Amino acid sequence: MSDLAIPVFSSFLAIAAAAYYVGNGITRARDLTRDRLARYGSRVANQEEAIRERELKRPFADRALAPVMERLGRIAARLTPVGWINRTEKRLMFAGNPGNLDANSWAVLKVFAAVSSVLIWFFIQGNLPGSQKILTFVLLLGGGFLGPDAFLNRKIAERSDAMLRQLPDILDLLVISVEAGLGFDQALARVVKTIPGPLSDEFQRMMTETRVGVARKDAMRNLRDRTDVEELRVFLLAMMQADTYGVSISRVLRVQADEMRIKRRQRAQEKAYAAPVKLVGPLMLLIFAFLTILLGPAGLRISDTVIF
Repeated sequence: MSDLAIPVFSSFLAIAAAAYYVGNGITRARDLTRDRLARYGSRVANQEEAIRERELKRPFADRALAPVMERLGRIAARLTPVGWINRTEKRLMFAGNPGNLDANSWAVLKVFAAVSSVLIWFFIQGNLPGSQKILTFVLLLGGGFLGPDAFLNRKIAERSDAMLRQLPDILDLLVISVEAGLGFDQALARVVKTIPGPLSDEFQRMMTETRVGVARKDAMRNLRDRTDVEELRVFLLAMMQADTYGVSISRVLRVQADEMRIKRRQRAQEKAYAAPVKLVGPLMLLIFAFLTILLGPAGLRISDTVIF
């Protein structure tokens, strides 16, 4: 065990360090690419020499390792079922793109997690019985492969819940601002500055799209596709219909705000009614444990008396 533990543990540390190093390199490479696109079109003297010097100043992970890992991610994506890339991209978008990851990087991350779990199993399996080795291997491999998906699902649920809680307040402020005389875009800009959060970030992105020339209906449709909140989709659909048919925006906002307030009250009542049902299981376990502690010694004495 001692001869195997040192190389296995060293390999695990090396893989973890490489994953962290390469992940940071991929993120920095993507940020640098975005900066170069933002500076595209600017005239700089001796442009070729300036680009060459800038490329040489980049870290080794950005110049060498990041392209290799992206290529490995594309190869891994080819081996996956059709549609997995689109589903993963959509889920990452619903989660707010944590770490600026794309589907290819996510596939590489899952492979690293699975390999790390196997290395951990090699490190601890020497002290386990034969039957527990297989069970431990299956649990660690399943946790390493499914753990990133569980984390992503958790991020999606937290972000959707935050948007759902924030939506009624945003609609109330929109109604107040529009009825006070502001236009919809000005009112939305004021609300975004007043209430920070993931929903405000999405509205800010929608307003940025409209400023660069995207039609408001298309920007709202893009916002609807980027979120996983049904109430928000209903609101955006109502706003698109109001924009199409020329209905008063203030009236639509007032109706939507009242409806969202009623739905928020109904969700709170639903959670309040479900709380006693959810408490039944833990209470039964506590009562069973309490009875076991009280009656356990008496039961042991009675069994000893009857047997002897």
